[in-house]
Amino acid sequence: MSVRRVLGHYFAVRDNLKEARFLVAARTPASFNPDSGLEELWLEHERIARGGRCDDNCTRSFLDLKIEIARRIFSKCSLCPWMCGVDRSVGRGHCGVGDPHVASEFLHHGEEEPLVPSHTIFFAGCTMDCVFCQNWDISWDPSAGRYIPEDELASVIEERRRDGSANVNFVGGDPTPAIPYILRVLSRVSVNVPVVWNSNMYMSGDALGLIMGVADLYLTDFKFGNSDCAERLAGVRDYFEVVSGNHLMVSSEDMIIRHLVLPGHLECCTKPILSWIAENLGEETVINIMAQYRPLYRAAEHPDIYRYPSMAEIREARRWALKLGFENIL
Repeated sequence: MSVRRVLGHYFAVRDNLKEARFLVAARTPASFNPDSGLEELWLEHERIARGGRCDDNCTRSFLDLKIEIARRIFSKCSLCPWMCGVDRSVGRGHCGVGDPHVASEFLHHGEEEPLVPSHTIFFAGCTMDCVFCQNWDISWDPSAGRYIPEDELASVIEERRRDGSANVNFVGGDPTPAIPYILRVLSRVSVNVPVVWNSNMYMSGDALGLIMGVADLYLTDFKFGNSDCAERLAGVRDYFEVVSGNHLMVSSEDMIIRHLVLPGHLECCTKPILSWIAENLGEETVINIMAQYRPLYRAAEHPDIYRYPSMAEIREARRWALKLGFENIL
């Protein structure tokens, strides 16, 4: 099956043959009381997500409901597995993000071919602490860039789409801490544009639940094939369980999985990840085996990754993917 068929929903929205999910969510009726408890709001969210109809007092939308839930979570944050529980309007959790800062936004011509030109919006801050981060200057500095009012960023998204963007691509750092803000921005966007969720996927079930029904394509970054490497090199717990579980949650959605080949990590990371994807998501999954690793930031502190991956390692990664039967390797 070709990439275009596997990513059929995304291409249909990109080409204005289908409506973006955030626009559908904005006109899907919902009934909820802002004074209701968070658990009650989630029950209404689940009912609508499963296709339930709103028959009376439907003055709100599904997107409004997501925004209200996200507002509650912002005051006791549970958007990632750190579960800091802080009120981010007055304090900071592990990611250090309060009101999200946009480090940069532009039409990106270096993404995967189906996504170009991609309107990439880079958020500062991240849910992980990778010692080799290729975007370390914004990932490790939540104050990089500036806060952009929601109406202003929505206007920029609309303008970029009119100028020919194929999508709006929320990235970072990682966009997960910015979910409440992103939902508010999308509620102000009126043009049809596919939403690309470009994330490390180290996020909570709550965060993913809010994004599902809004994102049109998941551009994921599956880094580590086990949690030990992740804890040593990215400072996170339970990585493989969290990230693989989140991939399973969106397995029926349009998705491109990126894997950055780390030097010396073929057997512990690259091969286990590719094998897991083939077994659990299928050989038709669109994957991008990336050779762009460079020993940046604090990689010098870890001798096993303080070099470029060899051509032999890159060839072996691709050979393994072909052996597993992957049909769509970008």
